[in-house]
Amino acid sequence: MRWTLLLLILVNAFYYVWHQQQVPLRAKVVESSVVYPGALQGIRLLDEAEVPREDHKSRSDRSMADAAACLYLGSFEELEEAKVVQQRLLSLDIQADVQGVDMTAGVEYWVYLPPLASRQASLRQLRELQARRIDSYIITQGDLVNGISLGIFPRSDSAESVLQRLREIGYEPRMRELSRAHRSFWVRVARESRRLADEFLMGQLAGDFVGLQHQLMPCEGVALP
Repeated sequence: MRWTLLLLILVNAFYYVWHQQQVPLRAKVVESSVVYPGALQGIRLLDEAEVPREDHKSRSDRSMADAAACLYLGSFEELEEAKVVQQRLLSLDIQADVQGVDMTAGVEYWVYLPPLASRQASLRQLRELQARRIDSYIITQGDLVNGISLGIFPRSDSAESVLQRLREIGYEPRMRELSRAHRSFWVRVARESRRLADEFLMGQLAGDFVGLQHQLMPCEGVALP
C-alpha cells in the first residue's frame, strides 16, 4: 500500500512538470510610442528645421538682372590693345565691341580773371599782367571767353598762393575746380554671346593680358566712378 501511494505521488509530480513545459511562453508587451504623444514632441524631420532661406523673389530678380547684363573685359589704357581682344573674340564667333570710358582721375585748380566789358579792355589788362611778368593768356572760348587765364594748378595751395599774390597788386582773381579725366577702354561681349565666353577662354585671355578683369554690367554702357 505504501509503495502504491509513493508511485502515485511520483506520477503526479511527473505530470505537473510535463504540463508546465507544454504551456507557451507569453510575449513581453511593448507599448507603441503612439500611446505617449509627448515623447515625440522633441523629434523633427530634417527638412522641417528652421534653416534660413534666401528670398525667392530676390534670387529671381538677381538671376534676371544677370541674364540681361553684358560681359565686359578690361580695362585697357590703349585703344589698340582693346581692339586686339575684340578681334580675338570675333574670330571665335563671339560678338564684341570696344567702348571708351572717361573716369575722373583727380581735380585741378584754374585761376583766372573774369571777362571785362569788352575784348579791348581785356587785352589791355593782359598787357599789364605780362608787363609784370605774370604768365597769362586770353581765353578764346567757353563761358569765360575774353577772360584771362592765370594758370591751372594740380594743388589747391599752389592756386591759393597765386590768388593771394594777385590780390596784393590790385586784381580780383577767381578759382575754378576742373575735373581731370582719364580715358580707358573696355571690350563688351554681347548678351547673346556670353555663353561662348566660358571659364577656359577667360583663363587664356587673363594669361595673355596681365591684369585683365571681367565683370557683368548693364549693356547700355559701363558705369564706373
